[in-house]
Amino acid sequence: MPNISTQSSGSTLSDDSPNSNSDLNLNTDASSADVSSKQIQTIKDTATVFNPAHSQTPQEQEPAPAQPYHHKANHNQNRSIAQSSDATADAPATSAPKIGFVSLGCPKALVDSERIITELSRDGYQVASDYDGAELVVVNTCGFIESAVQESLDAIGEAISKNGKVIVTGCLGKEAEKIREMHPAVLAVTGAHAYDEVITAVSQHVPKPNRSLDANYDPKIDLIDEAGIKLTPSHYAYLKISEGCNHRCTFCIIPSLRGDLASRPIDNVMTEALALKNAGVKELLIISQDTSAYGLDLKYKTSFWNGMPLKSKFYDLCQALNDLGIWVRLHYVYPYPHVDKVVELMSEKKLLPYLDIPFQHASHRILKAMKRPAHSENTLARIKAWREICPDIVIRSTFVVGFPGETEEDFQCLLDWLVEARLDRVGAFTYSEVEGAVANDLPDHVPEDVKQSRYERLMALQQDISAQKLQEKVGKTLTVLVDEIDHEENIAICRSYADAPEIDGHVYVDDITAKVKVGAFLTVTIDDASEYDLFASYQG
Repeated sequence: MPNISTQSSGSTLSDDSPNSNSDLNLNTDASSADVSSKQIQTIKDTATVFNPAHSQTPQEQEPAPAQPYHHKANHNQNRSIAQSSDATADAPATSAPKIGFVSLGCPKALVDSERIITELSRDGYQVASDYDGAELVVVNTCGFIESAVQESLDAIGEAISKNGKVIVTGCLGKEAEKIREMHPAVLAVTGAHAYDEVITAVSQHVPKPNRSLDANYDPKIDLIDEAGIKLTPSHYAYLKISEGCNHRCTFCIIPSLRGDLASRPIDNVMTEALALKNAGVKELLIISQDTSAYGLDLKYKTSFWNGMPLKSKFYDLCQALNDLGIWVRLHYVYPYPHVDKVVELMSEKKLLPYLDIPFQHASHRILKAMKRPAHSENTLARIKAWREICPDIVIRSTFVVGFPGETEEDFQCLLDWLVEARLDRVGAFTYSEVEGAVANDLPDHVPEDVKQSRYERLMALQQDISAQKLQEKVGKTLTVLVDEIDHEENIAICRSYADAPEIDGHVYVDDITAKVKVGAFLTVTIDDASEYDLFASYQG
């Protein structure tokens, strides 16, 4: 759930990866689509999807003083109609029908939205910048937790009231009866990653344009390459390598929403990755429900890419991505033993030395109740081994407090674990029930006031750890990637290898020159640090 600020107050848990929706909204601008600039200059800037829920300012999103700041545990990639249409903002005006798009939820849902918008663009449709300009609106929903469900239902209602013709897709689509009961006017409802069904539904209600009758039709639209149209800024992109999950964590309903693990063949993944690089992407963020299980369902089948045999396997994929020569950041990695070999790649300065691992707890009793994969692993020993292999490695994670049956002893075990682990980035949730989750029926639910107290204690501890770790970087030289420029203050808002976009901290670089552009790499010296951010100088 990204917003402009780099810290946010606590949220509730929905899914076993740090990607679920919550009560926070996106408040950032998306910029350029990642299509080949040589092939299609007319399609750029991000497609803007409309976020119908409350749009907060950074000031409104700051937690109350009693709530310690923490980095957002989730990737909520909500995009509004206005933000969605930015992807095709520079396309020539044509008589082609325009489709509005509202995208809610995690990066995996955002990738689904990108693919649908890409296919619609290939079919000749344009993306509308507002409700009035749309002949139909597609709402890509999130359904992981109750607040996300309500946000999605509100988005559907607003789209109906402001446009009237609405197709619903995404995770909440599994609850078609609930959607139709509340919003009987919806034209069609599909589930998650149901690309073809959405395209078919759109064409049924808004026929595909006849290009031969459109005098302003630009044939370059046919040249959208494998990178597709992206809803992220042009210098970074999410690359989804698989869908679904084989685990059955008791608090999670992802398998019922998105099915079991279904990996993309490695040649398919690498073709898209190369297209993104060729389109100017400087950083790939690898996402899935269980990244380190990649290829298991394919039995690690060998495919050929660029004339070379490659296995559809986590390590082999990481090796191939290394060779692209751009930043590659791994998200949603479980701490299986074979991850050790990938950390060795990080030590060779290939992959970014960054792991996003949803540990969720430290008490073995609670982890067992959660049915977490690798719950019996000695994770502290594994973290220590990783740091010996790659001293610069950064680890971010998410944790649940107040899981049913969690005692004070269990919670103290988590605090003690954090003191020893000294993770770089931490997000936390207070446990909440998710409709359909097994954990709802567990005994000894923790009172809300106890959950909140434990959350605050955990985040106060982690805030101190984060501040200490960032102070260690003062005086060092880092390479940073420019995300945004504040021209009034003459400051570049950047990220280092330790910072994933929209969920981690920033590196603020003072006194930049006019030559500094968004998407550029800078070498900076760290002058100061706060609890979550770094402040640097740039000599040009």
